[in-house]
Amino acid sequence: MATKKTPAAPKQAPIDQHETFVSLQKSFADSDMPVDEKLRTLYQLQAADSEIDKIIQLRGELPAEVEALEEEIAGLKERSASIAAILDQFNRNIADAKLSIAEHAGIIEKYQHQRENISNSREYDSLSKEIENQELLRQIAEKTINDTRFEIGAKKAELDELKDRLTIRQEDLKAKKEELENIVEETAKEEAALRERREACAAKIDERTMSAYERIRASVNNHLAVVGIYNGDSCGGCFNTITPQRRMEIASNHKLIICEHCGRIIINPDFQE
Repeated sequence: MATKKTPAAPKQAPIDQHETFVSLQKSFADSDMPVDEKLRTLYQLQAADSEIDKIIQLRGELPAEVEALEEEIAGLKERSASIAAILDQFNRNIADAKLSIAEHAGIIEKYQHQRENISNSREYDSLSKEIENQELLRQIAEKTINDTRFEIGAKKAELDELKDRLTIRQEDLKAKKEELENIVEETAKEEAALRERREACAAKIDERTMSAYERIRASVNNHLAVVGIYNGDSCGGCFNTITPQRRMEIASNHKLIICEHCGRIIINPDFQE
């Protein structure tokens, strides 16, 4: 006996970031939540977000300044470590050059001793040439030591400058962090309550409407996606005049009204009370 198949639930159309407001209005109206309650929830969501924005504004540029200082300090530490490695290599080069000088001096002494006991002019000239070559190599090693010591002095000066700069930047970072932490601590309880309120509102709104709300917020400078009516006849976002017919539709709370000028959602002023 064939089993009876349960009809599949209708598939929801994927969210289009560029969908028309007409399709959004239809989706808004088709929701299980009454339209007026949904509009009120959108206003409450915007109110919570606006209060959170004010708290974030209190922090000003401090978060960005802290991040920039942390990056600069990391760069200074990396540069200091690089210079320290170079200094270690310089010191190893000097040690190697000193060993080379000692080896050349030993060879020169040996050749000089051999030359004193040779009567053949050809062998004498050959040893003299070897002594001359070893002396030249010894002088090169000594020059290497002198040049390297000069480089060490320059790198040490650079390292000292970096350390001073690092100390100043670390003090700046400490002060900025303390200032930021004080502001965050003062507003932490209020922000937590606001975010809880925001999440409660967001949980009541369907995904498509939330996507549109977030998109509008991101596209306007003051992050106001939901506004009331300004001065009785204008959009509270862009202040362009709203026609009497659209004002009646807004007051009815029966549909989602989008400002044709700025794209914001306009709600009944009664919600603001």
